[in-house]
Amino acid sequence: MNEALKAHLEFFEELGIDGVRLEPEWRARGEPSEPIEPIEPLEPNEPKIALRVIREELGADCSRCKLHALGRTQVVFGVGNPNADLMFVGEAPGADEDIQGEPFVGRAGQLLTKIIEAIDLKREDVYIANVIKCRPPGNRNPEPDEVEQCEPFLFRQIDTVKPKVIVALGKFAAQCLLRTNDPITRIRGREFTYRDAILIPTYHPAYLLRTPSAKRDVWEDMKKVRAILRGE
Repeated sequence: MNEALKAHLEFFEELGIDGVRLEPEWRARGEPSEPIEPIEPLEPNEPKIALRVIREELGADCSRCKLHALGRTQVVFGVGNPNADLMFVGEAPGADEDIQGEPFVGRAGQLLTKIIEAIDLKREDVYIANVIKCRPPGNRNPEPDEVEQCEPFLFRQIDTVKPKVIVALGKFAAQCLLRTNDPITRIRGREFTYRDAILIPTYHPAYLLRTPSAKRDVWEDMKKVRAILRGE
């Protein structure tokens, strides 16, 4: 091991990170049932480093669930400000995201960007991720075994970024995070405490493309988000 790499790994150990392993058998291992404890950020750059480590542990060729063999192009991890006060969580990558490797870049993503700008923020100010990191075939809903393998990485993303507000986009993301079967129409418009943040469920941008009349409800939700971020 060269000295630069050794020093790099020692720095990670000082942050409380176990290490980065690149062997195929490490990447293919199953995740523990309980989320791994996140590091405690002390400096502005540490969440960026921690997210990079989580991404490395997930692996570019993750095969923990069956989606790796069902046509996905690549793992779509997350994007945005590692120190964001606002985090958006969607369901899963779609076709455009699968190609580009970034969450919410298709038509729904363009609408999400407009929603973010409507509350006086930019896309690069927030952090965006999905419950699962690979595209399900035909954009079907993720299945329980797929969520079980992937959600620990989402938990670690949330605990590393430490947002003040999490917006769950759509029924699936909201139900998954809140462990509920309640329809989005019942939980939308409410605020929940979630992992030291305030979670606000709202409609998915893809739903708004099909149902423009729901944009008014989303705007009401986003005004709540803006007020919380401003401390109002």
